[in-house]
Amino acid sequence: MADIIVTGKANAAGTNVADRPIAATGPVEPIWDIIELLFFAYRDFVGDPDEVLLKLGFGRAHHRVLHFVYRNPGIKVADLLEILNITKQSLGRVLKQLVDQGYVSQKEGAQDRRQRLLYATPKGETLALKLAILQTQRISHAFGELGPNAHDAARRFLTSMIDTENREGVLRLIEHTSRHRKRGAE
Repeated sequence: MADIIVTGKANAAGTNVADRPIAATGPVEPIWDIIELLFFAYRDFVGDPDEVLLKLGFGRAHHRVLHFVYRNPGIKVADLLEILNITKQSLGRVLKQLVDQGYVSQKEGAQDRRQRLLYATPKGETLALKLAILQTQRISHAFGELGPNAHDAARRFLTSMIDTENREGVLRLIEHTSRHRKRGAE
């Protein structure tokens, strides 16, 4: 196989374009089994929540928005756009539906009234937890099949799959959210 360098031209939102090497130069043979396992694992991981969401007239975009709003109460719209890496227009449509149907509420910022801060309503919290429990059951089943240290190995693998320049920010977000949620449960 020929030497290749794959570069990223644009992200999903078409912004922050960077020409950076994604793969090292040298002979590259696709790792077909892992690529396909990731596709199938993702299909089934989101499939359980998809069934619940479909009954509500929602899709995966609604799930992602609700997930991060629930996990980060008071999140600014701008921060949510950055996390999801989507356009304002895409978020606007999905967010409007979630607000109109009572799953998310918007409040203006205390210092800056132009800011829109997002919160899951009790109805939204119930749905977010229902979806997370479905996914947790699938993950727990897989960890049970893999044995001890499966959680740590999966965490290291998934962290390594994130672009190097984004890893620390993602890990900080997860840690911050987890600390915040634990404090709220006390």
